[in-house]
Order: sequence, then structure tokens, then C-alpha cells
Amino acid sequence: MLSKALHAQIEEELNRFSHSFQHSTLYEPVQYLLSLGGKRLRPALVVMASDACGGNHSEALPAALAVELFHNFTLMHDDIMDNAPSRRGHPTVHVKWNVNRAILSGDAMFAMAYSLLSKSHKDQLPELLGLFNKTALEVCEGQELDMQFETRHDVSIPEYIEMIRLKTSVLVAAALAMGAISARANPKDVQALYTFGENLGIAFQLLDDWLDTFGEQKRVGKISGGDILADKKTFLILRTRQKADAESLATLDHYTGNPTADPNEKIAFVSSLIRRNGVDLELLELAESYRIKALTSLENSTISTEAKGRFFAFADDLMARDH
Repeated sequence: MLSKALHAQIEEELNRFSHSFQHSTLYEPVQYLLSLGGKRLRPALVVMASDACGGNHSEALPAALAVELFHNFTLMHDDIMDNAPSRRGHPTVHVKWNVNRAILSGDAMFAMAYSLLSKSHKDQLPELLGLFNKTALEVCEGQELDMQFETRHDVSIPEYIEMIRLKTSVLVAAALAMGAISARANPKDVQALYTFGENLGIAFQLLDDWLDTFGEQKRVGKISGGDILADKKTFLILRTRQKADAESLATLDHYTGNPTADPNEKIAFVSSLIRRNGVDLELLELAESYRIKALTSLENSTISTEAKGRFFAFADDLMARDH
């Protein structure tokens, strides 16, 4: 993860950049969202990858900040589409202001990300832009799939995995690859780091789905069972539907899309059904398989043993979240 000093530097640079724009009514929501903090996971990965490939922080920082701004742009617009009331314990932008303001400020944040990325070294900029554009489109594709799933009744598990790959893991993968590109790494190492991030991102999201249902609220930081109440078609639900008996499925159907159902009863029944069919353990095994794929992708790279060790430790920390 980031050292305290580097984390502080990223926060300072984000704050300085976002406040460099004087049109306060447009940029105030941007500044507000960034002020809510976060782990800054993606810029951390950009810098980690640059370090691993022999680069330096100053050349990786434009890409690191651009990735973080893009990530926050997606959060701002996703909150609108999900009608989410809060983020990180504070009102979402569209609630604090209004939907139109959130859309426009999100668009501005997207453009600001490109402005930051353009500060990268000119020799690496074309490759960085190509990957950034590809990733931005893939994230949009993932969000579109997620919205489609809300009204579809034939979602398959491979489709679900592809959705979370696009919506979540490609940005993690791109962050790592952009750090490597900024350090002028060879194509083999760029691809190895991309694959590492892609598989680790899938593992992370699968575990996040498990924690949403079975994690302790005070430790996870969000309401337990939120995906169940929202009738999200996660791996837990899709696989349970494949394994449950007819009577249990009828009860599950009764709760699904039923606004009059008692929320506590719904969460208790669905979570119990998942456990009775062993799907909770299946998910953890699947997440672990993607973690192993992530680690394996680095084995044949030319990254130093010490740098590999830092990535392995990072993966372990990321996946060790009270399960």
C-alpha cells in the first residue's frame, strides 16, 4: 500500500489540482467528493507498479491522479443511476446538490482526468491514452451490463463474472499497467501486471459480494444484506438458484421484487438459503482461485523478487477482510 508520505502527497496533489479551477459552482462538487477521502487504492497501484519497474514517482504521478479522478467520476455518475443517498457516510453529490449538477460536474471530472494524464512524458503518452480510453469504455460496458441484469431473469454466472471484470477489475488492471508504462517497462511486464490486476480485481469484487451479505456491518462499513434487499444478481444468488430445491426457490421468488416483504426476514431467509446450499463457501473458493491466478501472472515477469513480494503482500492484505 502507499506510505503515509506518498498518500499525503497524492491527497495534496488532488486537492491542489481540483482547487486550481475557479468556476466554483461547477467544480465544488468535484472538490467535495474528493474531500470524502478513500484508500486511494488505484493511484497506489500506479505508483507501486512504477516502482517495481524502476520508475520514479514524479513520472507516474500524472497517471496516478488521472486514474483516481476517473474512478471518482464513475462513482459520481453511478450514484445517480443507483439513486444512492450516501457515500462514505456523507450525502452523495446529486443529493447534496441535484442530478443535473452531478452529471455536469462528473463530466468535468472526466475531462480533468484527461488534463492530468496529458502531463505524462510525451514518449509514453500515446500508449497511456490508448489504455485509458479502452478502460473507460470497458467500465461503461460493465455498468451497462449491470443495469441490464436488473430486468433480466436469465443472467449466467459467466456473464456476471464478465460484468464485474469490466465494471471493477479492468480499472485496477489499467492502474498497474499505466504505472509500468510510465516506467518504460517491457511489454511482457506490462501485461503481467495488467493480468495480476485483472484477476485480483475479480477476486476483490467476489469477496466484496460475500461481505455484503455475511460481513459484520461495523467492520465492513455498510449495511449487511444490501445486495439482497436490492435483488442484486450476484454470484451468491445466481448459484443458489442453480442448487436450491423447488420449495426454497418459490419462497425466494416471493421475496424477490416484493416491496411489502419484511427486510429483516428477507435477509435472514436468503442468507440462510445461501449457506444451506454451500454457496458462501463456493464463492470464497472462487475468489481464492482468482487470487492465485493473479499471483501466478507475476511469476514469469522480470520484476524483482522483492517487488513481487510487495505485490503478494498487497494481495494478501486486500483479501484478508474478515471472512
